[in-house]
Amino acid sequence: MAQLLSRDPRTVVVTGASGGVGRATARAFAARGDRVALLARGREGLAAAADDVREVGGTALVVPVDVSDAKAVDDAAQQVADTFGTIDVWVNCAFTGVFARFKDVEADEYRRVTEVTYLGYVFGTRAALRHMLPRDRGTIVQVGSALAYRGIPLQSAYCGAKHAIQGFNESLRCELLHDGSGVRTTMVQLPAVNTPQFDWVLSRMPGKARPVAPVYQPELAARAVVHAASHARRREYWVGGSTAATLIANAVAPGLLDRYLARTGFDSQHDEGEQGGTVNLWAPADGPHGRDFGAHGRFDDEAVDHSPQDWLSRNRTRLGTALTVGAGLVAARRLTRLLRS
Repeated sequence: MAQLLSRDPRTVVVTGASGGVGRATARAFAARGDRVALLARGREGLAAAADDVREVGGTALVVPVDVSDAKAVDDAAQQVADTFGTIDVWVNCAFTGVFARFKDVEADEYRRVTEVTYLGYVFGTRAALRHMLPRDRGTIVQVGSALAYRGIPLQSAYCGAKHAIQGFNESLRCELLHDGSGVRTTMVQLPAVNTPQFDWVLSRMPGKARPVAPVYQPELAARAVVHAASHARRREYWVGGSTAATLIANAVAPGLLDRYLARTGFDSQHDEGEQGGTVNLWAPADGPHGRDFGAHGRFDDEAVDHSPQDWLSRNRTRLGTALTVGAGLVAARRLTRLLRS
């Protein structure tokens, strides 16, 4: 454990920390010895997440909050700063969604998804900046998705929110660069991840909601978030081969991808059986009368916790240097042969 501890522990805020990617991310930061503030609605999940943080050597602060409430998020940030003195890293990860055709989603449901999944990131970022800008240091990590670039059927509210996050984060990044600020913002685009959300989500589709294969474990996502927090000069990171393939295909042939998803995007997002009764759109599934769901969903049998693409993304600069040096050596050998001839 000692070799994992950060020499300079940071104060890290993670929203959506009670389950899924947020839960795994909180634990990953804690394994470095960081102080981790856990923000979410579900008290059962938050209590268990705090135990996770302490188990691996971190310091935990539980702050129950609904991220769609701007003042509550501001108050939460102030509580973190009052407790730990600073906020060094803020990770926006909280979200909710609805699995249904666009025409079957009610207006208030669409509003709720947007308020949590998009405005929750906006409010979290604003709260973080209030503490980071005066110090001229700090990092904000937006946990995104391949769906920030590529919409898919049955998730229009979620896709719309992720697209909005992408746009607002790019705008903010430009402003920070213009000001010469020491505060950084970056985005981590995730693939389908094995989290409890597929048992929580409001679904109007036959069968149980599921992620589009291939599915990755939340620990892979968490490692990428922790890396991004320490290397935030990169504007974004892609996690998983499926993310890279989707974003490249969308850039090259979006119309063909539309037709492909129209054929495959419905059946690939549900399994046989009836959707469970737990829905977290309006109230946390792990609230006072719920239970802790942890970081993993029901897809452990098929999910993987590694990806060569993830390593390439995190080591792009090192790989580029190696390729440049290699190309230079090849050129030098060719020049030597020419001079000898």
